[in-house]
Amino acid sequence: MEDIPKPTRLGEERVPLTEEDSRRIRHKTDRVILALLVWVYFLQILDKSVLGYGATFGLETDTGLTGNEYSLVGSMAPIAQLAWQPFSSFLIVKVPPRILMPTLCLGWGIAQACMAACHNFGSLLAARFFLGLFEAGCLPLFSIITSQWYRRAEQPLRIAAWYSTNGLATIVAAALSYGLGHIHSTLLREWQIIFLFVGLVTIVSSPIVYWKLDNDIPSARFLTEEEKPKAVERLRANQTGTGSREFKMQHLVEVALEPKSYLWIGMSLTLNVGASVSNTFGPLILDGLGYDKYLTSLLNMPFGALQIIVILLSSYLAQRARRKAIILVAFILPVVAGLAMLYALPRTSNVQGGLLAGYYLLAFLFGGNPLIVTWIVGNTAGSTKQSVIMSLYQAASAAGNIVGPLLFASKDAPTYHSGLRGCLGIFIALAAIILIQWANLFVLNRFQEKRRVRNGKPAKLVDHSMQSEYHGFDEEVVDTHVGENAFLDLTDRENDEFVYIY
Repeated sequence: MEDIPKPTRLGEERVPLTEEDSRRIRHKTDRVILALLVWVYFLQILDKSVLGYGATFGLETDTGLTGNEYSLVGSMAPIAQLAWQPFSSFLIVKVPPRILMPTLCLGWGIAQACMAACHNFGSLLAARFFLGLFEAGCLPLFSIITSQWYRRAEQPLRIAAWYSTNGLATIVAAALSYGLGHIHSTLLREWQIIFLFVGLVTIVSSPIVYWKLDNDIPSARFLTEEEKPKAVERLRANQTGTGSREFKMQHLVEVALEPKSYLWIGMSLTLNVGASVSNTFGPLILDGLGYDKYLTSLLNMPFGALQIIVILLSSYLAQRARRKAIILVAFILPVVAGLAMLYALPRTSNVQGGLLAGYYLLAFLFGGNPLIVTWIVGNTAGSTKQSVIMSLYQAASAAGNIVGPLLFASKDAPTYHSGLRGCLGIFIALAAIILIQWANLFVLNRFQEKRRVRNGKPAKLVDHSMQSEYHGFDEEVVDTHVGENAFLDLTDRENDEFVYIY
């Protein structure tokens, strides 16, 4: 298997590149790479989110779940993700994406289909464990693929495109549950039909992913031989490299010693504790408002549409403003308001509209994850370092999804006051962590400027990777050999030309 990409070949010499060339290559990449990312990530979210609809259609009763057993079933997938992350970070570096992505897709599709055969607590735990295990590498892999094919200015909306399928999956899951839930079979219960259908769709998709996906720019079948060096050149200003198959222990050590690593982990953990409110307990919260199981499914469709709008809007604003911290904090405020409404309003028929509005406001939290992912991959260079930090991000996300459902004990239904109170405090802590990271990155850029001066380079560099249109390095900057480190698989701390983004 060809290594990706060879810095001594593609990328060693600067290639003339115009904005028209860059736009054409980007459009070709969108039609193949981005389309695959969107579809596979949608399947991953769909398979994960139908558990809540299974509960609406009798899963708990049919499988004899009692007490907090449903919460533990909901937590099992993220537990598997948390346990598997050290292996994920290694596999993402060593295994080509064309092999890894369809393998993961096939694995979690089989696990989801097998859930239809589960009849007790133990079998549900086992199926959800393997579902989580195969999904564990999905978000880190997709984030790194995005960073290796797109300029930093282009990444927010591309990450938003595949991450926004959270909302699309919510809409589709609600519609499928409504439709499939009306099928009356003597062999299968409604929830079994739902699980089997979405699992089989995923299984069938895996060979298509293998057929269409390319590992890297040098092997891209949709690019001409003339376009491949240009596709690499347009990523030079990223200073994050375009991939390596070597797992470097010094990158791992650097991640462990950096304060910003722990701040990324803190963001992921706190945000995803709150995400469990809608993912696992959303349908149950709506059910607690007094609606029947069919209307409960349909009422989640506007929630899914709002997720899509919020994700795309937050990423668009971050891309236009070239600022992530302030947009993140702004999108947390509606979530806090929604949690406060769900906590304070009584569960009576005359305030159902207010309770529903409070629940819908929780959709704003989905604008946070893609921005944090974009923020991380844009501020992390080196293949191993990117893989490790994104695996840690996913581990923290999994931990948040483990803790989240446990905050909502069945004895607190239907108000779940204790869980909502805990989530309120967690989101306030998230806002503080974001502001601390912003200050940290500001200071790191000042250190980088001092290093460049000591090395005979300009203190200030124009960050062409964050410009909306492609621009090559200025001639006077090229004379100082700026840009020659871009494809050497250096980390952001090793490369004095790296510019941190806020």
